[in-house]
Amino acid sequence: MSEAPRDIENLIEMMAKLPGLGPRSARRAVLHLIRKRSLLLTPLADAMHQVAISARECLNCGNVGVTDICEICASEKRGNGQICVVEDVADLWAMERGKAFAGRYHVLGGTLSALDSVGPEDLRIPRLLDRVASESVSEVILALNATVDGQTTAHYIAEQLEGAGVAVTSLAQGVPIGGELDYLDDGTISAALKARKSF
Repeated sequence: MSEAPRDIENLIEMMAKLPGLGPRSARRAVLHLIRKRSLLLTPLADAMHQVAISARECLNCGNVGVTDICEICASEKRGNGQICVVEDVADLWAMERGKAFAGRYHVLGGTLSALDSVGPEDLRIPRLLDRVASESVSEVILALNATVDGQTTAHYIAEQLEGAGVAVTSLAQGVPIGGELDYLDDGTISAALKARKSF
């Protein structure tokens, strides 16, 4: 059995570096792209080239867009005094899909992690503190993942914002809509009990 040509192997190796794709999945994806060259491969290559040229990280919040200041930060309608802090751009996009938040965001670019030697200076925490001091911010919503690192980061930010004159809140945690107790883990059930409210 012969190996694929070097340029195809290079493409497979690059694809295998994407999240959720290993070497076998990457090989299958590349073979599919080659078989559908005109329908998928060429348009994908063109789209990737265009994004490589035009994509920018918002200088204000860390969102990804095509201008130095993203549409959300540039919108006067979004300047309602609320900043929602998220771990990464995927979390911001998830919040936007829900269409429930009308304020602005701040993307940290990760979470604090002693194991990975990630400190506050490695994230956009100093920039967040600057924004709270310079913008008319009334509330900082900590929408970080319910992991040890996410909660450590949330506590650190809350401590840094003490005395800043802003409300610091976090997303509710517990039973998801449509969730069944039998399928939930112990931590989720415990968080739901602690966050219970009047019915």
